[in-house]
Amino acid sequence: MVDMSERSEPAGVPGSGLVKGLAVTLKTMTKRSTTQQYPDVAPELPPRSRGVIALLEENCTVCMLCSRECPDWCIYIDSHKEEVAVPGAARPRQRNVLDRFDIDFSLCMYCGICIEVCPFDALYWSPEFEYAEYDIKDLLHDKDHLGEWMATVPPPPAHDPHGEPAKEETAAARKAAVPAAPAARPTAPPVRPEPAPGGTGEPGDGEGASE
Repeated sequence: MVDMSERSEPAGVPGSGLVKGLAVTLKTMTKRSTTQQYPDVAPELPPRSRGVIALLEENCTVCMLCSRECPDWCIYIDSHKEEVAVPGAARPRQRNVLDRFDIDFSLCMYCGICIEVCPFDALYWSPEFEYAEYDIKDLLHDKDHLGEWMATVPPPPAHDPHGEPAKEETAAARKAAVPAAPAARPTAPPVRPEPAPGGTGEPGDGEGASE
């Protein structure tokens, strides 16, 4: 049987923990404070900060992808159809008109799925985060309120010159590299051989034909 007294560690110097704590305190006191005086000083946010979602209403086609893919079901969309007369068309076409586009930020978890799945770039991230309300009902932003956040959306970052080129640039360069096909020349009709003198015009039916 192992004696527990042999396994116990030797006792430390009395007061060593206090000395270590005071050393940490003195080390921190000698450093310069980096506390940002918010809200007097605005914080420097990363370029891809997720603050609030902005809506570009004219790009929305009411495809409902953002509402269907939202994990929290916090996007509410209503629309109606209108007929658009197209010159030269046999009948007028129909288009969706956006009536309601609300986002409930009391439910949103800022995953960004709605922005990623939007095929027409109608939703954008804005770095603005100061939109707290006293009433939770006021966190339901309508399309007019979401459209006001578009003024705070930063421009897209410049493309990395050492990165992969955009698909549009690659397609344009490939199209410019292909030479234009020459116009097809009209082919002349085949020349029919003239019949031999004294013959009927059939092949082998000449004067020298054997009986």
